Amino acid sequence: MDGRTEDQDGIVVLGAGIAGLVAAYELESLGHRVTVLEGSGRIGGRIHTHRFGTADDAPHAELGAMRIPATHELTMRYVHKLGLGDALRPFHTILSDANNRLDTGSGFVRVRDAAGPLVADLRRDVPTESHKPETVLFGAWLAAVVRAISPAELRDNLAVDLAALLPLADRVDLRPYLHGPGRDRIDLGAAFRAHPELRAGCSPRLYVFLDDLLLETSTTLSYLSGGMSRLTDRLADRIHGPILLGREIVGVHAGDDSVAVALRHGPHGLTRRHPAALCTLPFSVLRGIPLEGVDDDKRDVIATMEYGSATKIALLCREPFWEHAGIRGGASATGGRTRQTYYPQPEGDPAHGAVLLGSYAIAEDAHLLGRFPAAARHSAVVDELALLHPELKEPGMVLDAASMAWSDNPWSNGCTAIRWRWGSDADRSDEEMRRAARPQGRLFFAGEHCSTTPAWINGAIESALGAVTAIDTAIRSTR
Repeated sequence: MDGRTEDQDGIVVLGAGIAGLVAAYELESLGHRVTVLEGSGRIGGRIHTHRFGTADDAPHAELGAMRIPATHELTMRYVHKLGLGDALRPFHTILSDANNRLDTGSGFVRVRDAAGPLVADLRRDVPTESHKPETVLFGAWLAAVVRAISPAELRDNLAVDLAALLPLADRVDLRPYLHGPGRDRIDLGAAFRAHPELRAGCSPRLYVFLDDLLLETSTTLSYLSGGMSRLTDRLADRIHGPILLGREIVGVHAGDDSVAVALRHGPHGLTRRHPAALCTLPFSVLRGIPLEGVDDDKRDVIATMEYGSATKIALLCREPFWEHAGIRGGASATGGRTRQTYYPQPEGDPAHGAVLLGSYAIAEDAHLLGRFPAAARHSAVVDELALLHPELKEPGMVLDAASMAWSDNPWSNGCTAIRWRWGSDADRSDEEMRRAARPQGRLFFAGEHCSTTPAWINGAIESALGAVTAIDTAIRSTR
């Protein structure tokens, strides 16, 4: 590491996402001095609320994390600790509104009318003559959710997976989970929870993604009115030490009694030596930074951890035109390049417009739009989504657009550590988490990639709290 070196007597946290901010807050509460270094020009990491305007009630869109499961107790703890409990609202997810749309073999249909077309789609791919009617509905709705949410590899192998799963479903009484006016919808989450043998009958690729499928279609999700970034903003306000933006990390040297961090701020370079450091940078970013004092196993896990892609495209519309079609929230399974389209609850002055999350795509689908320049991807979504919502083509309907292709963001190089690795079992996943979180001398690690719940705020907080305990113990043991 070249250039001037400064010795610092406080702990340094690399990254001002939720993991870094929680860690800084908790370390300060234990009496430690903390400095947070962030390479980008904003705090929040993959919590990213984009605001269309500067007014306090300007419309906003979540280009990053947008929901909190009720079971994520750590996230809820900080929501309430930071005085945001009153801002929690129910998050209406995909297909939760009877007037949300699905892309089927019969074209776009409303959720309340979808059972027939979905069963027809299933019968084109999987023999169903020998199965009970409720089993066929189970397969049809499971297929709809997989097609709406899952990576392409899971969709492409769905027929094979269902052909093996449906005979097992025939052995279960699925009738208690039917609902809706025509009892032609099914509560997939309740069925899988009550009958673990169904989960055990899933193929490895479906098994490892099943939790995502069920969680993303559950009725126990929440969001923060006013934007998810209120969580990281409140944390930052309660941290007393400096949070320095625009400090790009360009080298790290882990030692037994200190950590040297080389950083660049504009044209200036500097190395700071701290008694301990917590790195919350995604490994997709960290592997591009020169590291010293790191053993071979740590280098291996940093180099090989896979990251998924996500692209979100938000449209500021003149008005919430979808309400004219009876859509009051939730999301449509729009397929194509757009994949999922969400209808956030309008907030603030209606004169400022209403936000439509025109596209939310993951994995390979995210690359289809993410590789385009921003203006081109915005136009592509409007063109494709206008097949379902022709109002988008009305003059003056789309007032503005914003998007984030997380794989192309230099501060993340991906959306999340991948957890749908075909064939991975629980023991292997736990071992990968331990390797990711294992410290190197006085260099500690945290982030969703170091947790039991990657891809969620809860995982980032979980890892941060574990790192805080380890850092505090290490520092106090040398005093």
